[in-house]
Amino acid sequence: MEKTRTFKQRTRARERTVGTWIKTPSRIVTEVLSGSGLDVLCLDSEHAPFDRMDLDGAILSARAQDMPVLVRIQAPTAPEILNALDLGATGVVIPHIYDAARTRELVSSCVYAPGGRGYAGSSRAAGYTRVKMADHITASNDLTTIVAQIEDAEALSSLDDLMTIDEIDCFFIGRADLAVALGAPSAVASQVIEASEKICEAAARHGKAVGMFVPDLAEIPRWNELGVSLYLLESDQVFLLNGASRLKQAVYQGCGL
Repeated sequence: MEKTRTFKQRTRARERTVGTWIKTPSRIVTEVLSGSGLDVLCLDSEHAPFDRMDLDGAILSARAQDMPVLVRIQAPTAPEILNALDLGATGVVIPHIYDAARTRELVSSCVYAPGGRGYAGSSRAAGYTRVKMADHITASNDLTTIVAQIEDAEALSSLDDLMTIDEIDCFFIGRADLAVALGAPSAVASQVIEASEKICEAAARHGKAVGMFVPDLAEIPRWNELGVSLYLLESDQVFLLNGASRLKQAVYQGCGL
């Protein structure tokens, strides 16, 4: 029987994976969506009010159902990375990646190596002391998925340097912040599309996976052709709003209104 590939392996292989953002700091919301057919969930602690206990509960809920769970950390710092991974996250999405030297430092915080991630056997990730140190270090380095988010204008002149960082599994294009950085009116403005295409082309040259959020699902065929393989789309909040709107519309139609 063929062994199931890990999320990191699927990402590196540029296999198509689809996930969503969790914006509500709730272990229950995460638990519900962990029972869906999605490939991954991403807890957005950068733009939603997650505290450490919120992350703890949400990650536990995802792990209980074997749902890969990423954390977009609040800020690109080593302590934020350490907290997410010690809680047992599958990996991290590191925002505002643009300087190669600084990125290498952040990436080293994701892995156990000299000068890298600090070890604590008492964490969930380490099985609360039940896993041998050597086994945990090996497993963590093999499984931790590192996603670097490109959303700053400065990154566009450093793409080839960034793409040579082998430990990064995927480059995620943050089109909304990229629009702001480029002075564009929206994520679909021509300069944002051109910049996103440039990132995809650089990733293709270096054999790197690319991820993206798209505001319109009709865009997906275009980005598939350019090599995008990881899609983090919509969110728990969008599901609530759309579900409520569909319900009202269905009732009104049923009443002939």
